[in-house]
Amino acid sequence: MRNKIISSALKEKRTVLTEIESKQLMSEAGIPVVESKLAGSKAQAVAMSKEIGVPVVLKVVSPDIIHKSDSGGVKLGLENAAQVGRAYTEIIAAVKRTDSKAKIYGVSVQKMAKPGVEVIMGMSKDAQFGPVLMFGLGGVFVEVLKDVAFRIVPLVRRDASQMIQEIKGYPVLEGYRGQEPANVTILEDLLLKLSDFVDKTPEIKELDLNPILAYSDGAVAVDARVILESQ
Repeated sequence: MRNKIISSALKEKRTVLTEIESKQLMSEAGIPVVESKLAGSKAQAVAMSKEIGVPVVLKVVSPDIIHKSDSGGVKLGLENAAQVGRAYTEIIAAVKRTDSKAKIYGVSVQKMAKPGVEVIMGMSKDAQFGPVLMFGLGGVFVEVLKDVAFRIVPLVRRDASQMIQEIKGYPVLEGYRGQEPANVTILEDLLLKLSDFVDKTPEIKELDLNPILAYSDGAVAVDARVILESQ
C-alpha cells in the first residue's frame, strides 16, 4: 500500500517533498529526526519558537526550493522572538528574490540541535543496479572531499559496517582530537532502516539526510530531502 504522504504529493503532481513531509517519512521508517513545525506567518513562527524553546532554526518550506541555504532560506541559532520574527521576514524576501515564482508554504521551525559529528546518508537510483545507498561525513566534507561509500540495496549488517569504516574520515567518528565519538552501531542501524525503507518504497528516486548529527548515545537527522519518481 502506497504511503499517504507520497500518494498526496503525486496526486498534486509534485515530485519534490518538503522538508516536513520528508521528515515524516523518515520518522515512520524509524529514523530519528529533529521535529519541524510549519509556520505560515511571522506570528505563527514566533509562537512556535516560544512553544519549542529557543534557540531555534527557521528554514523555508517550498517544493520549488531544493537548496534552501543557497537561496537565503535558512536562519540558525535564533535566541528570541524578535530574532525569529525578523528571520521569517528575511527568509521570505530572500527566497522571492531568488525565485519569484516559487510556491512558499511558510517556514519550518525546529529546535537547534546540539553539535555532533555530521554525517550524511542518501540514496539514488542507478540505471543498472537500482537503489544505491551512500554514507559519508556530512557538511563541507561531502561537498569538498567527496569522501563517501556506496552499497546496493538491500544492505545487511556487514555492508553497513563496511560502508562506515571504509571512508577516509572514519577517525572523525572515533572521536578525533577529543571530540565526542559517534556510536557506529547506531549509524549501522540507521543505514539498515534506510535500506529497508528504500527497498519497500519504489516511488523514491533520490533521498538525502544531511546532516545527521551523530553522538555517543544516538543520532538525529536535522534535515531531509526526498524526490519522487515522475508518474
